[in-house]
Amino acid sequence: MIELAPPLGLYVHWPYCAKICPYCDFNVALDRRPGEADALFAAIQADLTAQAALIGPRTLVSIFFGGGTPSLMTPAQGASLVAQAKSLWPTDPGLEITLEANPTDAEAARFSAFAQAGVGRLSLGLQALHDPDLLFLGRNHSVEEGRRAARLADQTFPRLSLDLIYARPGQTPAAWADELGAAIDLGAEHISPYQLTIEPGTAFDRAVRRGAFAPSDADLGAALYEVTQSVLGAAGYAAYEVSNHAQGPDARCRHNLVYWRGEDYLGVGPGAHGRLTIEGVRVATQTARTAGAYITRVEQTGTGIDIREALSSVEAAEERLLLGLRVDEGVPLADLQTLTLTRLPDLQDDGFVRIDEGRLIATARGRPVLDRVIADLIL
Repeated sequence: MIELAPPLGLYVHWPYCAKICPYCDFNVALDRRPGEADALFAAIQADLTAQAALIGPRTLVSIFFGGGTPSLMTPAQGASLVAQAKSLWPTDPGLEITLEANPTDAEAARFSAFAQAGVGRLSLGLQALHDPDLLFLGRNHSVEEGRRAARLADQTFPRLSLDLIYARPGQTPAAWADELGAAIDLGAEHISPYQLTIEPGTAFDRAVRRGAFAPSDADLGAALYEVTQSVLGAAGYAAYEVSNHAQGPDARCRHNLVYWRGEDYLGVGPGAHGRLTIEGVRVATQTARTAGAYITRVEQTGTGIDIREALSSVEAAEERLLLGLRVDEGVPLADLQTLTLTRLPDLQDDGFVRIDEGRLIATARGRPVLDRVIADLIL
């Protein structure tokens, strides 16, 4: 019997944004240096070839253009990277290619060009369907522009995902339920609602510390989470991951499942992370963080990798637990053999986790407090 090559996901980080949102702690930047974006694209191409040489045979199952705002790259650049990746690895018949985009990038010709380049799944950052809250979140689009972008994306791409942020100051469960209903009406088969968190070093962090606004408390956050499960569940969106809901298995994000299932993924672009199994060892990689440093790193060493660390069997198992418990399929106990999990019986008795057909799964009670559950399991 022929042994199939293990699956591989490819993450491409395009760091540039037209505007930096005040809640964002991702590795993003404004494109202010003439010629840098072109030099970065060339560096990503070179890094992709170099990193591919580090690993053995793989089957490419997903390409994810993230950022930043990767829809700001040209469709020709996207097409070139897709073609390059396909030339480096055999592809799965269901290869998923995802592009993140903002509503302000929604032009029919541009979306069509990305679709022709191979993008089959658009992840649209709506974030809110309430104009005052879009202003609060620092977004540079209106609700109507967001709706127009979603309608255009739904007509252009086979698959559409919408990102939303909840637990915004002053938001009520009733208002959030109405907003979710409005998002459902846009026709996307995948919706990702994320609770607003105040990340250190962001503009929102500074605003909270100076008393400009107060974040929602834990009780309200929990109530809004329950509204999310109720409204989306009733509309046929299964919560296959803590913050991701899909209408059926085919609508699930294959690339994110690469992360959550502990599969291999290769990261190119500034600050991109990777997890690669090399000669039986799980290896964590991270590229140089800024565009300038990444370009220089590629020029000097041939690859953008700045950090390369072999994970111990315990570290790899802890990471597997941390990510795998987020999804409804859970984690095979066979992947956790190096962990002691002393508190597992107590957490089972308390109804936070269960074991089903050799897999450890977080229950509906455990999911809202998953960070605490995982901490108890590991510590």
